[in-house]
Amino acid sequence: MQTIQQQWAQCQTILADNLTSSAYQTWFAPIVPLQFADGVLVLQVKSQFVAEYIEENYIPLLSAAIFRVFGQGTRLEYRVLIDSTSGAGTSLPSTAAHNQPQMAMPNQRVMPSFDTQLNALYTFDSFVAGEPNKLARTAGLAIAKQPGSTAFNPLFIYGGSGVGKTHLANAIGNQVRALNPQMRVLYVSANTFKLQYQDAAKNNRIPDFLNFYQSIDVLIMDDIQYFAGLKGTQDTFFHIFNYLQQSRKQLILTSDRPPIELKDIEERLLTRFKWGLSAEVKRPDYELRRNILLAKMRRDGIVLNDDVVNFIAQNVSESVRDLEGVLASLLAHSTLTDREIDLQLAEQVISHIVTIHQKQTTVGDVITAVANHFNLSEKLLLSSTRAREIANARHIAFYLSKEMTNSSLNEIGYKMGKRTHATVLHSISLVNEQLEFDPVLRQHIAQLQAAIKA
Repeated sequence: MQTIQQQWAQCQTILADNLTSSAYQTWFAPIVPLQFADGVLVLQVKSQFVAEYIEENYIPLLSAAIFRVFGQGTRLEYRVLIDSTSGAGTSLPSTAAHNQPQMAMPNQRVMPSFDTQLNALYTFDSFVAGEPNKLARTAGLAIAKQPGSTAFNPLFIYGGSGVGKTHLANAIGNQVRALNPQMRVLYVSANTFKLQYQDAAKNNRIPDFLNFYQSIDVLIMDDIQYFAGLKGTQDTFFHIFNYLQQSRKQLILTSDRPPIELKDIEERLLTRFKWGLSAEVKRPDYELRRNILLAKMRRDGIVLNDDVVNFIAQNVSESVRDLEGVLASLLAHSTLTDREIDLQLAEQVISHIVTIHQKQTTVGDVITAVANHFNLSEKLLLSSTRAREIANARHIAFYLSKEMTNSSLNEIGYKMGKRTHATVLHSISLVNEQLEFDPVLRQHIAQLQAAIKA
């Protein structure tokens, strides 16, 4: 009988034959096989970053190699080594989906189990909280405790690409499963739903399709904007939505824009999207970007000095995904070239990913831009007058100073008329609330951001 080391060596041979030498040496050569029992293969990796990178880029090849050597249906689990002396570590399940959701047959009393399609790595613990995602995260936590029983049904999460919508939606699903293992939770992309519907229609299996989706307790539909123009798909989802909502089941929808800006979606669906709570996940501000970097460094065992962390947070500003990409690139460059990650390497890597802005925005820049935009003098903007037009412009200046500069709330308040930390925070909260429903304010903010960056 072969040992686990011998079997894993066979897997490594397969991997080495199908990868470049550098890719194999970086990601697979250091892996240590720990255990194979009850159909579960446990592999030790250096960090959670390595596990996630393999999952995202190499899982089809790795799964094929494992199935060939260890047997079809083998489940994979990673063990991240925390303390090399004691051997202490933490376990992470592979997110590879080997089974597609199965449709329930009519008249079945006991619904069959199925793959939830949730990403096990996307949890509330790994989701870094901050002002840009506060509302959506808070609502998500409430839903996880009482799915279908809050006012947030549906929860419509919207925001630009890479800001964390999918992570948050999966975190809700994973938390529901942790608290209520018997609940049927399903994550599905709008595009996958469309393809499933088209297949069901082609094969006269629409009743089975509806029965399956109507059996779900928490349905997470990602990228709902891709339903645009698909009348049959929209009609079918309309009936599923109604059934689940009336049955007090939970719906969680994500989109790259708010319901009011969705195009080619039937009005009856748009109306239902607004029934619960629409919560924006905004582009991460400097503080959140820095906290995300620090969290990922702690999780993956990466050590970066403050200059490098601050440089990344200042220049990689569009999305969480960009931050992850920069860290992955830095680690790969460091590993392959045996070079320390310093400011010079960070500048070199980041310059190929984003445009590096040498000029740092100041509170003074924001004050000037807001005063010019609203045809006010800077003196009047910073004055104590409470005239509505001037007060609204001042609120926007506080908000943009927090979003676009590295200044603390105390510094912002001092530079804008020696106001208090509480005053600044109140103004920012007012603007955040108004942005949810005021398209004119969103336009003013966008115009000002463009002017300040120019």
